[in-house]
Amino acid sequence: MIDWSPLWLTFKLALLTSGVLLCIGAPLAWWITRLRGAWKMVFESIVSLPLVLPPTVLGLYYLLVFGQSSIIGTWLAEHWNVRLVFSFSGLVLGSVLYSLPFMIQPLQTGLESLHRQSLEEARVMGASTIQILWYVIVPQMLRFVLTGLVLSFAHTVGEFGMIMMIGGNIPEETRVASLAIYDEVQSLNYHTAHVYAAVLLGLSFVLLVLMHSINKRFSHSWHA
Repeated sequence: MIDWSPLWLTFKLALLTSGVLLCIGAPLAWWITRLRGAWKMVFESIVSLPLVLPPTVLGLYYLLVFGQSSIIGTWLAEHWNVRLVFSFSGLVLGSVLYSLPFMIQPLQTGLESLHRQSLEEARVMGASTIQILWYVIVPQMLRFVLTGLVLSFAHTVGEFGMIMMIGGNIPEETRVASLAIYDEVQSLNYHTAHVYAAVLLGLSFVLLVLMHSINKRFSHSWHA
């Protein structure tokens, strides 16, 4: 009988990660767009590091910062009874760090492509900040927000190396689908591994189709 908990845990992790990334990514992307010169290049490079670094490198430094023997990890465990390694909450934080550029970059692109003239026209016409946000900025940014959510979700679903390092392989706690596939292959249980893999393959395909559809739809709407 197939254990569906790894898939449920994977989707739960991806949803939470995407939501958290949207909340912290919007103000961070806005702040980066306002930077100029060398500082902007430095912070853009920091945010983009997960794109080029091996997941195990990020996992190593995560363990050094939040592990049980670290100052921060010890303080969190003693004062707040919080563990950020080998726990689901740790997976969420690790996934947020690892998928950060997949949310920041679309949002930054959207913010930098905002039509300044429409913003100025709205201000001249006496629109309030809330009205400008809702009727001018949100329609222009919606495409980029949806793209960021899709990319962040898909990237979290496919992660393996960092999750293995910071979460271990604890059933119903940190054993996500990518780890479950690895376990089943190691046990020569190819049928179950195929089921997990087929679900992730189908989901990944649907997400890519959704992303391309979003971009195509908004592109046609804009040119119309």
